[in-house]
Amino acid sequence: MAPLRFSANLSWLFPELPGLPARLRAAGSAGFEAAEVAWPYAEPPEALALAARDAGLRLVLINMPPGDQEKGEMGLGAVPGRQAAFREGLEQAVRYAKALGCPRYPTLAAVIAGSRAREASRPSPHRIHLMAGRVPPGADRAAARGEMEMVFLENLRHAAGVLAQENLVGLLEPINTRVTDPQYFLDTPQQAAAILEKVGRPNLQLQMDIFHWQIMDGNLTANIRKFLPIVGHVQVAQVPGRGEPDSPGELHFPYLFQLLEDEGYQGFVGCEYRPQGDTAEGLRWLRSYWDRRGRPQASQ
Repeated sequence: MAPLRFSANLSWLFPELPGLPARLRAAGSAGFEAAEVAWPYAEPPEALALAARDAGLRLVLINMPPGDQEKGEMGLGAVPGRQAAFREGLEQAVRYAKALGCPRYPTLAAVIAGSRAREASRPSPHRIHLMAGRVPPGADRAAARGEMEMVFLENLRHAAGVLAQENLVGLLEPINTRVTDPQYFLDTPQQAAAILEKVGRPNLQLQMDIFHWQIMDGNLTANIRKFLPIVGHVQVAQVPGRGEPDSPGELHFPYLFQLLEDEGYQGFVGCEYRPQGDTAEGLRWLRSYWDRRGRPQASQ
């Protein structure tokens, strides 16, 4: 069983440092081989690419633009009437992914031929989180669900075609509606998996954020085993405080990391948590993991 590979989510880690280039350098110095960024669009992609290369990192995940955040938008994938803006945001995300020189998805043919579970977990493709967005203000979730799902399916089919041309992967991430975002449309792995099945495109996968999954459903062992074959990326944070994996909380991450290893997960595990203090000092849990399990080779 290979050790897990970890990526630094620089929208969360190293908040004590200004700007992504400085955070990229800090992540590289801390021993990470990869990084992810929610929204890199305030920085020129060429500058970010250079900073990542200088830090010895590869960027493995970005989000699509969120839309008009001043109007409360947090993604556009399932939002009625915003299909044109979704497509514009997708084009921008693809431009960034290409400019950043992110790794590409190697073998869609093998996935289509029946190797989906194995290929979906390989670390090589760059991934773009296709954010579903929020239920419109004042709308009833149950009443809006049907129309929003139809819009989401339309947008995802379009996105799958665009991403396939560039050998990129799209991700769907359920976000909990009990604590983090009560209006978010996509909130459970069951809902996301059902939508992925309806779309039926191998370059669309599931993003498993253990923080959100625990809050919405718990039952992590069974859910991880059930959904891991379609998971393209994992993210971790302690519950309920969203701190380091070894901070006080509900989850025992040594068990969960072992479970991911036992199930053969080979993708990246994103560190998307709120540091309780200095980020580098708070990485004791990761250094301990590396001491026990070793670090994956760059070619793995």
